[in-house]
Amino acid sequence: MSGPSTSMGLGAATPDGGALLSRPPKGRRRRRSRLQLGSRIAILVLIFGYLILPLFAMLEFSSRGDYGARNLQNFQAILDYPDLVDGIVTSLEIAVLTVVGMLVLLVPTMVWTVIRVPRMRRVVEFLCLLPLAIPAIVIVVGIAPMYQWMGRHLGVFGGSPLTLAFIDIILVLPYAYRAIDSGIRMVDVATLADAARSLGAGWPRTIFQVIVPNIRGGILSASVLAVALVLGEFTISQLLSFRTLQVVIYLLGKRDPYVSVAVSLSALVFAFILLYVIARFAPGAGERSRRGVEEEPAT
Repeated sequence: MSGPSTSMGLGAATPDGGALLSRPPKGRRRRRSRLQLGSRIAILVLIFGYLILPLFAMLEFSSRGDYGARNLQNFQAILDYPDLVDGIVTSLEIAVLTVVGMLVLLVPTMVWTVIRVPRMRRVVEFLCLLPLAIPAIVIVVGIAPMYQWMGRHLGVFGGSPLTLAFIDIILVLPYAYRAIDSGIRMVDVATLADAARSLGAGWPRTIFQVIVPNIRGGILSASVLAVALVLGEFTISQLLSFRTLQVVIYLLGKRDPYVSVAVSLSALVFAFILLYVIARFAPGAGERSRRGVEEEPAT
């Protein structure tokens, strides 16, 4: 059946297309590429204005010296405050404990749920995402009596700021769950577990020597998120009267705002470097970049 509509709807056969495919005119493609380029530049400008300019403002403020001179004395003075050094060490120790506790709690649970009880996957996801719906102040009000009891009956351990790792593990669960879940979805965990079990490996060896190496990217992302959360946590530490990094920065800002801003800028730069290292040297990063280049359509 032929007619005007048929002749107008079908394009002529071309070597790179087909009878039903026709490439858009060059002018339209050129306008589309210009529109995409303009949108990318606009997004970069917005990101630069929202993220980079405040960092330059912090650098300008923290590098002020006498008579308008610029120096790094405020950065060098960071080590002159014992409370600040202790706060940095304490926050790093809490971060390490939080990462270890989060991984020990979350990775075996998620892997076991996917392999053995997939029906419970939604339940585990709900429990892990639940802290997002509970404000930090509510968590403090509910958990403060427990910390008071620990301080009275557990001696040095009960009054140690390292016990904040218990709360931070709960707070980081939503973010860590999403990161590890994305890593699990990228591999066939059930097939790997069946293969390892058929070769005689026990469940601990299957999880930690077979599955964990294949989801290292998700584990590293979850660890970075946990470290970032611990280094930036303020509300719970302040209300429970623990001297962590953010609490010390807050108190230092009342005495020497220049050093306080210098410490804040140093913490942000450290976080950016850590994220870049994870993105650049994480397992599979090179393969993903090469895959992206190979899959990029030719113009």
